[in-house]
Amino acid sequence: MNSKAKLLGAAALVALALPGSAIADTADKRIALSNNYAGNSWRQAMLESWSKVGGKAVADGVAAAADAFTTSENQATEQAAQIQNMILQGYDAIVVNAASPTALNGAIKEACDAGITVVSFDGIVTEPCAWRIAVDFKEMGRQQVEYLASRLPDGGNLLEIRGLAGVFVDDEIHAGIEQGVKEFPKFKIVGSVHGDWAQDVAQKAVAGILPSLPDLAGVVTQGGDGYGAAQAIKAAGRETPIIVMGNRQDEMKWWASARDENGYETLSLSIAPGVGTLAFWVAQQILDGAEVPKDLTVPFLKVTQDTLDETLASTPVGSVANVEYSLEDAKAVIAGAK
Repeated sequence: MNSKAKLLGAAALVALALPGSAIADTADKRIALSNNYAGNSWRQAMLESWSKVGGKAVADGVAAAADAFTTSENQATEQAAQIQNMILQGYDAIVVNAASPTALNGAIKEACDAGITVVSFDGIVTEPCAWRIAVDFKEMGRQQVEYLASRLPDGGNLLEIRGLAGVFVDDEIHAGIEQGVKEFPKFKIVGSVHGDWAQDVAQKAVAGILPSLPDLAGVVTQGGDGYGAAQAIKAAGRETPIIVMGNRQDEMKWWASARDENGYETLSLSIAPGVGTLAFWVAQQILDGAEVPKDLTVPFLKVTQDTLDETLASTPVGSVANVEYSLEDAKAVIAGAK
């Protein structure tokens, strides 16, 4: 089974085609991506997927534009101004990966009031007029601790590496990890740092906190940070704990090497960067007149010991395990949510 089949394998995502599958009225519609951050491999893969799928949609006459814009800083005020510029430029739909779930709501409401379709994904927004596409990030955090409990029934000390401070995704995964520790109380979070979903930032942050920490049984993460943590722990001369990975190629390559060397075993899980392409197609379907529920949920992409080699082989160097969505996939997700 390929990665896309696995990701869409949940019962709610059975491929149920919506009535009227022909593309009708979106050839002249312009869709824009508002992205708040591009400083890690996940965001770069997301932008590449958007360019690939959106560019083909434009070439095929499905849409008139699929432009992508990224703010220079991860600031909600800057992204709000970016969205206001998109309103002035007359886009028909704006797809948003948001710096904040609430701080963009004013700009989002302005877009809706101007008749613009707004679809948020990954970093979603709470403004009721917008659509939201997300994975259950809280469950993603909880499952990390659950996995560690299956491997370490006696529990132990955990280091938590968080993402970008103040972003919805970071808060939700953190809440899930906290829930997991409550569910499996033999574990204790003994240290927490922000890795910003980037291995170099995570490596420095982990190196800085390690001298103050006791022995670690595990490291819970958010993605883009596992390899950096492993490097910092090795440099400190410590025994490598079970580090939950986040589907990055460098993490999986390190994992495979450690597995071959000493049987190292772990779990990797993250949202697929290609979720942005799902948001593109959802926006296109809304513009085409489809009835789409305001909240759509997709499974996170999980890599296990058994699927590591297959996933690593299909992931470009420096990138992230990924799935890109088609129009048919979007229709299946929409149908499954109804």
